[in-house]
Amino acid sequence: MSTLVEQIGQPPKREPVIKDCVELIDGQVKQKGFVIKSAYAAIKAIKKGFVAETVDTLLDEWLNKLQPHYDKWAANKSSSLSDFLTARSDDVAEDLLSVTDARAERTSHTTAKKMYGKMRDGAKKNVVEAIPDLAKLIEKHASA
Repeated sequence: MSTLVEQIGQPPKREPVIKDCVELIDGQVKQKGFVIKSAYAAIKAIKKGFVAETVDTLLDEWLNKLQPHYDKWAANKSSSLSDFLTARSDDVAEDLLSVTDARAERTSHTTAKKMYGKMRDGAKKNVVEAIPDLAKLIEKHASA
């Protein structure tokens, strides 16, 4: 079986996956409060395309973190990927956040680093809330 990176992290699927990830992030932020919306606006103001570039940079690492969960789901597919990942949302969120934590630690963008540090405590809840949509995005592109 091919990996998620091979299935959806390579051209021609990579660009549509990145676009959909940015749309997912934008949609999630729209549902949040003033502080998160303001922080996101500040991050986007740092550099046009910053969010898409960041997704592109981190995509392979995120997909690698999702791979063990995907493999367990694919072994029997007794539920949708969304249901499977949602049932394991704490672990999935921590795996995904381990990637962004490492990236934030080594970034040269001090404003982005500060914003991430301020938002990190609530980040897990936000990632958990996004998991069903993320799973649907993965299923959409993996089956295409």
